[in-house]
Amino acid sequence: MGYSILIVDDSATTRAMVKRTIRMAGLPVLEIQDASNGKAALEMLQSAPVNLILADLNMPEMDGFEMIRRLRASDTLKRIPIVVLSASPSAEAFARLEHVNGFLAKPFTPEAVRDVITKALEAA
Repeated sequence: MGYSILIVDDSATTRAMVKRTIRMAGLPVLEIQDASNGKAALEMLQSAPVNLILADLNMPEMDGFEMIRRLRASDTLKRIPIVVLSASPSAEAFARLEHVNGFLAKPFTPEAVRDVITKALEAA
């Protein structure tokens, strides 16, 4: 059995790096999907729910804050653990993130990715 993970970030380079890091971390992952913004992620999740979401906060079209708000308001998606990826979160950003299961500061190591994902999945 493996997990399905969705990476939501507007940078294709960051999405590729996170995918590679997850694979290097040795996690039991079946599938890794990605989306370039919150709107695309929500559309994907309607037909293909996942076990965990890794999401950036600053994205065009729909940012991570709005995506998280909509996920938590959805009866079918609200239980999916969310780990926020961010290079420089402000105190205000942290105050708006009470409904997330973890935080990963960019840049990150494979060990940090493994630890935060494992913790979020175990708590789910």
